Amino acid sequence: MSGMQIHPWLGRSVSGTALIVAAALSWLTHGTFTQLFSLPVALAALVDGWRGGLAAAVLSSIAVFTRPGDAAAVSRMVESLVLVGLGLLIGLLFDRERRQKNRLQKTADQLSSVYEKVQANFEGMKRVERLSAIGQLSAGLAHEIRNPLASIAGAAAILQRSGNMDPKHAKCIEIITNECRRLNGLLTNFLNFARPRPPRFQTINLDSVLDNVLALASHGLRGKTVPCEKQSPANLPRVECDPEQLEQVLLNLMINAIEASPNGETVTLSAAADDGKVAVHVIDHGHGVAPAHVDRLFDPFFTTKEHGTGLGLSVAHQITTQMGGTLVAERNSGKGMTFSVILPAKYGDT
Repeated sequence: MSGMQIHPWLGRSVSGTALIVAAALSWLTHGTFTQLFSLPVALAALVDGWRGGLAAAVLSSIAVFTRPGDAAAVSRMVESLVLVGLGLLIGLLFDRERRQKNRLQKTADQLSSVYEKVQANFEGMKRVERLSAIGQLSAGLAHEIRNPLASIAGAAAILQRSGNMDPKHAKCIEIITNECRRLNGLLTNFLNFARPRPPRFQTINLDSVLDNVLALASHGLRGKTVPCEKQSPANLPRVECDPEQLEQVLLNLMINAIEASPNGETVTLSAAADDGKVAVHVIDHGHGVAPAHVDRLFDPFFTTKEHGTGLGLSVAHQITTQMGGTLVAERNSGKGMTFSVILPAKYGDT
């Protein structure tokens, strides 16, 4: 009986049919095929447990007592008791097996859930170790490179101030100055990634931060016609965060969304509260990210941009984590991406 599974509807149909056939044969043969009553009783017990077995046994007993023939009442009573015992025994055994199976399934589900949590924690630990190692390397390289870079930029500035330079040399000096400025910005990103400053927490209303981010993002369109809109409910709870760092994170996400969006597509900055948390979503309808790359978006130096450094989202992830929040990236059902900054809501007067 172990491992036997019968669909309830099919089992009841077969059991009922078997009961009718057994009763008909018993009537036509005056009790010759009485043993066939055990079949519908067993099937009913396997489908509905001891209740189904008992019900089928009672119906079979009625058929036994009402069939024609000269069998003694005692004999018919014994047959009925045997059928009732058979239905109860099989039903009780099946119920016990079903309970054991349910317990085992519940235990397996719990173990599976625990395994998934352990796996997620393990992946998180590996990411932390990786980030720590890369952060230390980045900080050391940034400091070592910044000093000679400052010397190069200073020498270029001295040469640029001289008035007797031909246009060709002046163009070269301009290139050196611009590239020094670009490298210095890259080094700043390295240092922000390696040692982001601790957050200065304040309890704030998000609306002001969202308005600032929207205004700054609109100035960074760089010739693109990508409308930006804000969607925020009036009763949004306050959050405890570093408003300057939160603006930095959201602005980074908005600029990425604008760069990924074709002209005419809207980038939405929205906020919503749910289950004690406030989520700020940056939604675009651009080219999106390949499914295989979504889990790597927050890894340092991973980028899908042609000229990207791969540090912007890593820094944003670190800042959000320091504020006690979560940064999540999801592919939209249509096209584009949604990046969500999720922070604990702050209720009350403080």
